[in-house]
Amino acid sequence: TDAHAADIERLGNLRNIGISAHIDSGKTTVTERILYYTGRIKDIHEVRGKDNVGATMDWMELEREKGITIQSAATYAQWGDTNLNIIDTPGHVDFTIEVERALRVLDGAVLVLCSVGGVQSQTITVDRQMRRYNVPRISFINKMDRAGANPKRIIDQIRNKLKIPAAALQVPIGTEDAFEGVVDILANRAIYNRGARGEDIVYGEVPEHLVESVSAAREELVTILAEVDDEIAELFIEDKVPTVDQLHAAVRRATIARKFSPVLMGSAIKDKGIQSLLNAVIRYLPTPTEVKNTMLDINNNEAELTVVPHSDQPFVGLAFKLEEGKYGQLTYIRVYQGRLEKGQYAHHVKSGKKVKISRLVRMHSNSMEDVESVGAGEICALFGIDCASGDTFTDGSKYSMSTMFVPDPVISLSLTPKDKNAANFSKALNRFQKEDPTFRGMGELHLDIYVERMRREYNVDCVTGKPQVAFRETITRKSEFAYTHRKQTGGAGQFARVVGHIEPIDTAEAPHSFANEVVSGSIPPQYILACNKGFIDGLKEGPMIGHPVVGVGLVLTDGQAHSVDSSELAFRTATFFAFREAFKGSKPRILEPVMSVDVSVPTEFQGNVLASINKRKGLIIDTETQEDYCTISAEVPLNNMFGYSTELRSCTQGKGEFSMEYKRHAPVTADVQEELIKEHQKKLAEKK
Repeated sequence: TDAHAADIERLGNLRNIGISAHIDSGKTTVTERILYYTGRIKDIHEVRGKDNVGATMDWMELEREKGITIQSAATYAQWGDTNLNIIDTPGHVDFTIEVERALRVLDGAVLVLCSVGGVQSQTITVDRQMRRYNVPRISFINKMDRAGANPKRIIDQIRNKLKIPAAALQVPIGTEDAFEGVVDILANRAIYNRGARGEDIVYGEVPEHLVESVSAAREELVTILAEVDDEIAELFIEDKVPTVDQLHAAVRRATIARKFSPVLMGSAIKDKGIQSLLNAVIRYLPTPTEVKNTMLDINNNEAELTVVPHSDQPFVGLAFKLEEGKYGQLTYIRVYQGRLEKGQYAHHVKSGKKVKISRLVRMHSNSMEDVESVGAGEICALFGIDCASGDTFTDGSKYSMSTMFVPDPVISLSLTPKDKNAANFSKALNRFQKEDPTFRGMGELHLDIYVERMRREYNVDCVTGKPQVAFRETITRKSEFAYTHRKQTGGAGQFARVVGHIEPIDTAEAPHSFANEVVSGSIPPQYILACNKGFIDGLKEGPMIGHPVVGVGLVLTDGQAHSVDSSELAFRTATFFAFREAFKGSKPRILEPVMSVDVSVPTEFQGNVLASINKRKGLIIDTETQEDYCTISAEVPLNNMFGYSTELRSCTQGKGEFSMEYKRHAPVTADVQEELIKEHQKKLAEKK
């Protein structure tokens, strides 16, 4: 049908892309230039705004001040006939949940690398996330005008560190201060940016001194493509020279299959090379129809179904981002299949409620335009809809876009509002929880930003306590229990007796287990569930320091009930106290989160850093030296990592950086355990 053909044409001219990178590789600047050249903004502002305007994408006041991007603002732009949805993602390790959310709704990404720093700790994290969500990527080497720019080294790093075949599609004309433009290897012509802001593109002959290196680069490109693409491999074997069109097609196929990453270069701040990057995005990154997305059929035991990204299908969309705007909650939605129209009803799958779509908008970084309807594959925003991030909306069918991978929080911070007017305080907490499933904390910077946001957006000043680590408690040997709960208060009393044992179990399968081995019905079956509930109550707060208990299996073997006095409550209480009693005799241990920490520093500071990790009781796993940088991998207890960023900066003159990720929980040493227990008892005494 004509409508279907028009829909396919619309999808062919649509790209959902993200721009992600290590902090300070110039990602926001790249985005800003893209918006400028696509005619979305009138002036260009740098991130650390000297002119007090700040980059368009970094629109929260706080981001302008700290010069880092936190919220991934989704922006709509047009380049030629193609519509782009650009999602700006944060590059700071504390904000990984935002990055993951953005990658989930993208079809392709641009990985921005610094021409000097190259692949850094955060780049590796972002790369891992791109793999998790199968996102094809183009690599862009930015800051080609910096002293020490070396694109060849960076391409080697992409191949070796990120383990993805990559080859340059361009050769730079001059580097560092003398960087003038690039030579397009495929079209064999030089590209220069002229005009006040680089908006005029001038094509020229390849400079003579570069002719050889251009043909060498072209050979390298063909060789690498031959390894990942069958069509080029055949031509390569037959010694035929592929045509420009065949090369374009091969780069596109290999990029979408995630077997290859084309590399472009430029300098965003000097307005060079951005238009070629836009052309490459359109030429090599997939349309929404070329990416396989799956959803789960809730009625059919969460069976996987493939999403059909056409507008004539039933509607399915995913809310991936929430923001509190001037006019209430703004919900960003990616429409995976079907259409979303103004005035229609959508079903919120989690709560089963029907919601009316009263206003549909397309977002520019901080302004919006109203639209009547949005087709499959597009990203839009809705007003006044109550939901949490990661929720699915449909036309009534029971489908759910698969759940998002959320890391467990590792730090908690106590907050107390300074004045007693706490209405806004609870409002702010509620909103942050909806907005960010890891609101309980992924890292120090993450929590600081929230404290700041409370002050700015809700006028609530908070006093923050010392950050608290998510300890766990566990047992190391089997321990028997036989506990009788008796309470006689006139009238029906309470009576329950439970007998059994607790034993250590492997937490890999489940954090705890409950087994009922009661024979001959000495505990009536209707009370078994109550026993389990009592056990779970006991797990919530461990007897040692009040943290959750893991790795415990409880086995009930016998018990006794009274025909009148026994009740669910009695058995629940009995099991709770029985568990507490048995816990004492099971040689309990406290577990603490251990982080895998990657530190990259210039080699001259290697000694200082190793010493600082040893001082924090870290276990060094690996050190790797490359030219003048070395990367140290270690495992360090999180409790010893507070304030590390400050220490690292001071012992490496601000040149060192680190990233950490939760690895596992491991037992603390005996002296630390004693100290923690003492501290906990002191707190309890104070409360009384």
